[in-house]
Amino acid sequence: MAQPPQRERILVAPERLDLETHEEFRRAAMKELEAFGEGVGRLVVDLTATKEVDSAGLGTLIMVRRRAAVHRQVVRLRGARTELRDVLVLAKLDDLFEIEAGGPG
Repeated sequence: MAQPPQRERILVAPERLDLETHEEFRRAAMKELEAFGEGVGRLVVDLTATKEVDSAGLGTLIMVRRRAAVHRQVVRLRGARTELRDVLVLAKLDDLFEIEAGGPG
């Protein structure tokens, strides 16, 4: 008997989500989203170890979120540092993601 698809998958973001790492992260995120198939699923991006995010990294998070939305999926950010949460708010991107409280200061 086939098992039902997972409804939540966790992807650990790199320590630096930037110009050097964003493409590999994007590929990994797209692979996780595809694993859901069509329909409801939640990709949790674990940012606990992520200390630095530049514009390429932010752009990648937005791209992943857009792709998820097309397939009625959700992207949740977990463990984002205070600085990253502040950047998301300032850029008015906090409404695009489910953001879990917590993460290093």
